Parts: sequence; C-alpha cells; structure tokens
Amino acid sequence: MPDYRRYRVPGGTFFFTVNLLERYPNDLLVRHINILRCAVRETRQRQPFHIDAWVVLPDHLYCVWTLPPGDTDNSERWRSIKQIFSRAMPTTEQRSTARVARGERGIWQRRFWERMILDDADFTAHIDYCHINPVKHGYVKQTVDWPYSTFHDYVNRGILPIDWATSLDVIERDGE
Repeated sequence: MPDYRRYRVPGGTFFFTVNLLERYPNDLLVRHINILRCAVRETRQRQPFHIDAWVVLPDHLYCVWTLPPGDTDNSERWRSIKQIFSRAMPTTEQRSTARVARGERGIWQRRFWERMILDDADFTAHIDYCHINPVKHGYVKQTVDWPYSTFHDYVNRGILPIDWATSLDVIERDGE
C-alpha cells in the first residue's frame, strides 16, 4: 500500500488539484456548482481556511489555500468538502465492488494532489495557474469569461486587470 505523505506546516499555504473519479466527459462540478459552494462554505464554517485562489472546471478543480496559524489539517477539510458534495448527489454513478464494500461513492478520486507554496513567486505562479486554466483547457478564449473562478474577485479588488490573459500568452510563458 502506498505511503502517502502530506505536508504538515502549521498555517501553510498549499496548491491543490482535486479530480472527479470519471473525468471525461463529465461536467458534474460546474453543473452542481452551488452544491460545491455550499460544501466549501459549510466546511469553512467548521474548519476555517483562507481561499487565495480557486477555479472549478467541469471535472476537476485547482485552488490555493492558507490554513490558520497552528493548523496543519488540509486532508480533513477535503474529506468534508467531498463528503458533503457527494451526499447531496443522487446515487447514480457506477461504483466498483471495492467502493461499494467501503461504503464509498464513485464521484471523487480518493486522494488529492498538494504542493506547498514556498515563496511569493511560487504563490503568484500558482494563482496564475488557477486563473488561466479555463483558457488552457479551451473552455473560454478569455479568463474573464469563465464564471467559476476567483479571477473575478482579483479584478474587483484591483489586483488583476479584466483583460489579463486574454490569450495563451501566459501559458506559453509560464508553461504547465
């Protein structure tokens, strides 16, 4: 069995990738965006964290969080978000016998990917990565046209211009 190791940095900032189990074709996350938002809101009420950036795509999401000082538990927060979202969905998905035996749904991949943010440049690069992803995946031609992103908050706060990354220039410069 793999030995998954998570970063345990109190008050740390992390970049996450979280995927649906069946990614293609699947638009579950944007189709049920309000349920996902409620799951995040409910989780944050019980276990606060700061959302630095977030983008929800049809079948996966990226985000950057900062945990409260002294707190290291991002895994429990993801468990809660996934669980609340899954409980709100009707049980229509295919499930393996292993998932059925464990009482698991077949909505999310079991784990998530995390990367600890190391410095300001790393932070900015991962924020940009979140915001450019709808363009990268071809869902929109301009970042501003994707509604499920904190990009709009960054524009409203004057951090980014509304015409930021109107083409693949940021992807070509920053890469994957």
